[in-house]
Amino acid sequence: MSHRLEDVIALFDGLFQPTFGTRLVRGGDEPLYLPADAQSPWHRVIFARGFFASALHEISHWCIAGARRRELEDYGYWYLPDGRDADQQRQFESVEVAPQALERLFAEACGLPFNVSVDNLGEVQVDREGFRARVEARAERYLHEGLPGRAAAFRRTLAAYYREGASLAAAVAAGRALLEPETPAGPRRLETVE
Repeated sequence: MSHRLEDVIALFDGLFQPTFGTRLVRGGDEPLYLPADAQSPWHRVIFARGFFASALHEISHWCIAGARRRELEDYGYWYLPDGRDADQQRQFESVEVAPQALERLFAEACGLPFNVSVDNLGEVQVDREGFRARVEARAERYLHEGLPGRAAAFRRTLAAYYREGASLAAAVAAGRALLEPETPAGPRRLETVE
């Protein structure tokens, strides 16, 4: 099975454009999340350089972000580029465990390998294996306790398309069947709200 960007975009848009007003967009060098504004009626999950793994990673961040965070550019976070010191790297890794765990589950649903990203080319020593173990443990916890609602729906959509051979429309319908409407207090399923 080939993993075309057009397909993952169609799956995401089919599932979340009508339900959450959000589209997946191929971007340039850096990923970005933009809420709807005067330039676009849609919220946009923008992934980097046309990389399939970047699309899955940025989708995982979106699936974790609560409703309030999804109204802010890049969910209101400030990103530190390469060259982080040891404390900054620890903070980065602490907030990356959950999204990378979802990314791992999304990659698995697509039949793709997954590699953790410590995302730091600076001089600080990085414990890649320790981080990988934390990501794996979090992925197992998601499998045991359940994924956030949007993540569960997207994972189901991916599995239907890539693993079960469903058409794009049938895969989107399979994922949509799992979506629960969010209430003002948030979704009924446990979701990280920051």
